[in-house]
Amino acid sequence: MTIDHIVKNVGEESFVNEIQKTLQNGDYHPMPARRKEIPKADGKMRPLGIPAIRDRVVQMATKMIIEPILEADFKDCSYGFRPKRNQHGAIKHIRRAVKKGVYWVVDIDIRGYFDNIAYDKLMQLVEQRISNRRVLKLIRKWLMAGFVKDDQFHETELGSPQGGSSVRYFQIRLNYLDTIREKKFTETGTLVRFADDLVILCKTKEQALRAIDVLKTVFGKLELEMNKEKSKLINLWDDKQGFDFLGMHHRKIPKKLKGNKTVSLLRSYPSKKAMKNMRQKVKVATNRETVCSGR
Repeated sequence: MTIDHIVKNVGEESFVNEIQKTLQNGDYHPMPARRKEIPKADGKMRPLGIPAIRDRVVQMATKMIIEPILEADFKDCSYGFRPKRNQHGAIKHIRRAVKKGVYWVVDIDIRGYFDNIAYDKLMQLVEQRISNRRVLKLIRKWLMAGFVKDDQFHETELGSPQGGSSVRYFQIRLNYLDTIREKKFTETGTLVRFADDLVILCKTKEQALRAIDVLKTVFGKLELEMNKEKSKLINLWDDKQGFDFLGMHHRKIPKKLKGNKTVSLLRSYPSKKAMKNMRQKVKVATNRETVCSGR
């Protein structure tokens, strides 16, 4: 059912009233999401979940009610899937921290974060903040609704495709990491996180190594796995190393000031991966066989 069909043949008010009745009577059951896979830069595929319009309406109404409750617990270091927070805010957070003296960066990649979360453990975390049984039942139904791909229905027991309704609830799991670090391990650097992408900004190498040990311990409790191939420890002391975060490459670059004084300032520009994706989009849009390559 499309939005045009609802507007022309059903009517928005009638559509919403019918949803309200099914919720009040306990007859609401979500449809399986439509699964669409899009290519990633590394050649792998990223699954996207596309809910039916009716389910999206119920999900949005539920989000409006419970989001302020969850937001009361979320920390300032977290920027993903939150109101009035975005990638730009996360990058500004990094800049503020670097100005205070950051020379080492722990760049962490979590292996298959959205693919391997067990629903029962996720619901245990949700239930710590949400006590309404009807709302909890709705969330469980969305998690267990399954998906349709190539006209075939598939059941789901763990994980969530990005774009699915449960992604915002998955924030709760990593909020445990944010909370533990804020309470006990602030001396191990400044954490900046956007969903499952995170960096820890440290003043010394010893501090950075301590931060990695803390992460390993917390990840063990959360049953998360650090991707050792993609996770890095970066030295920002000069302009020889930098790190990619949220589509940007961040690096300290020397700048000469008056009096022949030199300082290193953090500069950010599109990463090679982001530029490659953009060149490909330009190539497709202009229908050209080749486009100019550049940094």
